[in-house]
Amino acid sequence: MRQQMQLAVGPSSSSSRSSSASDGFPLGPIIINTPECGSESSAGRQKREVRAAEHTTPPGVSRMRSIVSFYLCYLLSLCLGLACVVCVCLWNSRWRGGFAWDGSGLQFNWHPVLMVTGLVVLYGNGAMLYRVPLTWGQNKLPWKLLHATVMLLALVLSIVGLCAVFDFHNTKSIPNLYSLHSWIGIAATALFATQWVLGMAAFLLPCSPLPLRQLLKPVHVWMGGSILWLSIAACISGINEKLFFVLSGTQPYANLPPEAWLGNSLGVLIVAFGLVVLMILSNSKWQRPDSRPEDLAYTPLLQEENE
Repeated sequence: MRQQMQLAVGPSSSSSRSSSASDGFPLGPIIINTPECGSESSAGRQKREVRAAEHTTPPGVSRMRSIVSFYLCYLLSLCLGLACVVCVCLWNSRWRGGFAWDGSGLQFNWHPVLMVTGLVVLYGNGAMLYRVPLTWGQNKLPWKLLHATVMLLALVLSIVGLCAVFDFHNTKSIPNLYSLHSWIGIAATALFATQWVLGMAAFLLPCSPLPLRQLLKPVHVWMGGSILWLSIAACISGINEKLFFVLSGTQPYANLPPEAWLGNSLGVLIVAFGLVVLMILSNSKWQRPDSRPEDLAYTPLLQEENE
C-alpha cells in the first residue's frame, strides 16, 4: 500500500519539480543553464574590455590633439596681442594727436603705447616661450636666452614708458604717483625688474648654486603670473582714467563717443589676451615634458642643459 502511494506520488512530485525548475525557480542548489567554468563572467569582462578599448584614445592621438589645441590657443594669443598694439597706437595717433618727445601731451602718448606693448604683450609672449612644443626635447639654453632677451626688451619699453609720463608730469607741474593706477603700474614694473634680475642670477649665471635654483623656480613661476595680472590691472585702470580726463571737457563719456568705444575695446582685448596667456601657462599638459626637479642640477652656461 505504501509503495503504491509512493509510486502514485513520485511522478507527480517529479513533474512538479520539473515544472518549477522550468518556471525559473529551482529547488536547492540546482543551477539551470549555467555555463561551465564561469564563461559568462569572462565573456562579460571581455565585452567591458572591448567597450573600454573603444573609448580609450591612443597616446599618439591624444598628444596630437593637445598640440593642435595649444597652437590654436597660441595663435589666438598672438592675434589678441597684435590687436592690442594696433588699437593703442590707433587711439593715440588718431584721437590724441600723435607722438613726440618734447614734454607735451604728445610725449605722454608714448606712455600707454609702450606700457601695453612691453608690460603686457611682449611680457605675455615671453612667458609662453617654454610652452611651444617646438622647444621640447631640445637644448633649453637658446630658449632661456631668448626668454631673457624678450623679457629685457619688455622691461626696457616699460621703463621708457614710465620716463615719458614722469617727464610730462614734471614739465606740466603735475604730481606724480597720486592715483591707484600709478601705484599698480609702479609695483608691476618694480616687481618685473626684480624678477628679471633674480632670474638672470639664478638660472643663467654659472655660479648659481642648486639650492638657490630649487628655491627660486616656483617663486619665479608664481611671480611671473602675478606680474601679468598687475600689468593688466594697471593698463585697464589707466585706460579708464585717461578717457575720463580727455572726454570730460568735450563729449560726455557716458554717451560713448568713438574714442570711448575704442578705449573700452582696447581694455577688453587686453583682458582677453591675459586670460588666454594664463590659460596656456596653467595647463599642465602644455608644460615641457622634461621639467622635472632632478633636472635643476647645475650645468655650465655654455653646455647643453635641459630643465
